[in-house]
Amino acid sequence: MIGRLLGRKLGMTRIFSAEGVALPVTVIEAGPCYIVQKKSLAADGYDAVQVGFIRKRLDKLTKPLQGHYEKHGFKSGFRFLKEFRLESISDLEVGQELDVSQFEIGERVDVVGFSKGRGFAGVIKRWGFQRGPETHGSMSHRAPGSIGASAYPSRVFKGKKLPGRMGNARVTTLTLEVVDVRPESNLLILKGAVPGARHGLLLIKKSE
Repeated sequence: MIGRLLGRKLGMTRIFSAEGVALPVTVIEAGPCYIVQKKSLAADGYDAVQVGFIRKRLDKLTKPLQGHYEKHGFKSGFRFLKEFRLESISDLEVGQELDVSQFEIGERVDVVGFSKGRGFAGVIKRWGFQRGPETHGSMSHRAPGSIGASAYPSRVFKGKKLPGRMGNARVTTLTLEVVDVRPESNLLILKGAVPGARHGLLLIKKSE
């Protein structure tokens, strides 16, 4: 197996261990995914597989995607289509199903997702700055304050903490423990939190 899978975050809950300890866990609908296309070193310059997740009717897709799926023998498309680069694809076939059975209880996985988007935020919300005085004629309440020198270097240094878009960034959470695997329900239960909102797309891969 490829040791990777696409999934959707269903939410958080808690379960109790055999010792009676309450564990905060995230429930993920992981797969089933299907191999849509194989890319080889000879034809494409690298070895990879293209994987689809969550079925979608062909007539709901663009014409190029419809042709892509029909070319590889699929009667329906997928909502999500991702490519995984691998060292070897000899044991994989187009149409092969990938599910949570490739993960085991107790092993560690990395989860990649996109954090919740918070929109445009000021420095107090975005970076935890303290506010300025509220009284005595102060005109600087939630402003960022001075952002650089005057004549030299006559620019703002890159990486300065300023207002801007908060969240909606790619986040990877490392070495989460697999608490339970339920292939019959396509569920993967991990200890701890994973990035993103409910029903957000996740990539789960075995930790190296």
